[in-house]
Amino acid sequence: MEKINRRKFLGLSALAGVGAWVAPQTATASVRGNTDAKENKMAIRKLGNTGINIPILSMGVMRADNPAVVRAAYNSGITFFDTAHGYQRGRNEEMLGEFFKDKDRNSFIIATKVHANLSSGNFETEYEEQMNTSLRRLQMDYVDIFYAHAVENTGILSDPRLIETLKKFKEEGKTKHIGFSTHANKPAQIDEAIKAGIYEVCLISYNFKLGILPELDDAIQRGVDAGMGFVAMKTMVGGVEDAEGKKQVDGAACLRWVWQNPNITTAVPGFTSFDLLDNCLEAAYRPQLDAADKNYLAGLIEKNELLYCQNCGQCVEQCTKSLPIPAIMRAYMYNYGYKYAALSKETLESSTVNGNDCAGCAKCTVNCPSGFKVAEKIAAITPIVNVPSYFLA
Repeated sequence: MEKINRRKFLGLSALAGVGAWVAPQTATASVRGNTDAKENKMAIRKLGNTGINIPILSMGVMRADNPAVVRAAYNSGITFFDTAHGYQRGRNEEMLGEFFKDKDRNSFIIATKVHANLSSGNFETEYEEQMNTSLRRLQMDYVDIFYAHAVENTGILSDPRLIETLKKFKEEGKTKHIGFSTHANKPAQIDEAIKAGIYEVCLISYNFKLGILPELDDAIQRGVDAGMGFVAMKTMVGGVEDAEGKKQVDGAACLRWVWQNPNITTAVPGFTSFDLLDNCLEAAYRPQLDAADKNYLAGLIEKNELLYCQNCGQCVEQCTKSLPIPAIMRAYMYNYGYKYAALSKETLESSTVNGNDCAGCAKCTVNCPSGFKVAEKIAAITPIVNVPSYFLA
């Protein structure tokens, strides 16, 4: 994204010698705090059949830990804020709760997410406890959208225990709408969600680098025809242009590409500073994709390897140990692209990666279609699971 010279605090790391596992920089200057909506208007789109109408730009709050950035987004006309039960080990929801506690409840939309651990013998009780914990942190009686988080296969969406629990949340007024988020097997999951009949919103990874765009767009159209609304995440392909994570992508161009699909209601980029918010707002106020954007994105497409994993699953089939390589690659992106080490560790832990999974393999058998040097990336990121969480930002 475009860099603007503003005063910034350097992120401090208590973990000496760990290199990239440090806190990102956080901007401290105020920006657009009093933006006049009459001067700068964002296009509004409807979210499926939910009755929700929101601007094309929303906020993925995942990495944000500065309420002033949330305030700037809110004052700029952004109304939809996306968080999750596990983000920052609950502190993300707590920050939003403090910020919104004195705001008109009709002036904003909140979505949160919880992983559906169906392997638990006490799933229903545990899931409800997590939902109640999220509501307490948010200081709210309900969320507008509750997602089953990071669903990877269709069996989860159609599991009767999950379906009945989600229905209960809605009947009890804890959520107004039900959805799911996913990075993998997206066309099949959309079709399964349509079949299940209860999922109203899908939070989906969607960007110009996807290799299955024709199939995915067709599935999204089927979802829209069935009344489902779609929210785009991972729109900036990992946030950097290079595999080392040194050069930021032009987020405005990436967002404009996403908005060319009228079936995508809104995008939730995870901006963490005022400068990044400015870049996203620039795109939202001028959402048309121009020739310069197209040329820029075409250049990135020619680069075989960025940090965004396609979640095609071919790596798992090739791996002699059937490791959850897409999740590991996502953890690599969170650390080296987003500079968010804590989420990287959380992602690995939720996938039961122990940091020594490749032991005994003389040579990696995986040939990634996206050109990822899988063995090198696994070696570079999995040791983070052994780093104490209080050292990670």
